[in-house]
Amino acid sequence: MIKKVLLVVMALVLASTPGMAKEVAGVDMPDSMSVDKVNLIFNGAGLLKIKFPNMDVDVYVVGLYLKNKSSDVMKIINSNETMAVKLHNVSDSTPKDYSDGFLRGFNKSCKDLGIDQKSIENDIKLFLNIFKDGMAKNDIFDFTYSNTNGIQVFKNKNRTPMVTIKNITFKRALFGFWLTERPEDNRIAVRKALLGL
Repeated sequence: MIKKVLLVVMALVLASTPGMAKEVAGVDMPDSMSVDKVNLIFNGAGLLKIKFPNMDVDVYVVGLYLKNKSSDVMKIINSNETMAVKLHNVSDSTPKDYSDGFLRGFNKSCKDLGIDQKSIENDIKLFLNIFKDGMAKNDIFDFTYSNTNGIQVFKNKNRTPMVTIKNITFKRALFGFWLTERPEDNRIAVRKALLGL
């Protein structure tokens, strides 16, 4: 009888616990996210490593969430559907490290996608301000997109957006940051992981 009660209790606990889709570098990525009342499912996740002459440094774990699973890069980048990226910082990187890294990524993304970077320069500056208040290990950023609210960024459990940018071209450049082909470090492996390949 006691065993049956324990099994029922365990089943209830498991049923009420949000599912985890994958563990990457000790970080559990949830199997779903809700953005503007739209349920998104886990598409893939990877660990970004920065290469130095004598060592590799783990920087962050990043996961992609879509309405439906996809490995079609351009469809994802150009889509006006709700989607999100979850980034879990696992490093001691500084705000400048992140700002510089994102700026380099925007340069490459815009070039690959044929975007005139000057046309979104103000949006990029606004976006990079999210790092100005500092970074800490295990900080979590949600980069969400919907056709209602555009790009919004949330930090940790605070559900007030740090920034809102309603510009589909900027959205393309931001998701292109992770999904266009970039040979440096292990970004090709991260890209494949996000696409579930």
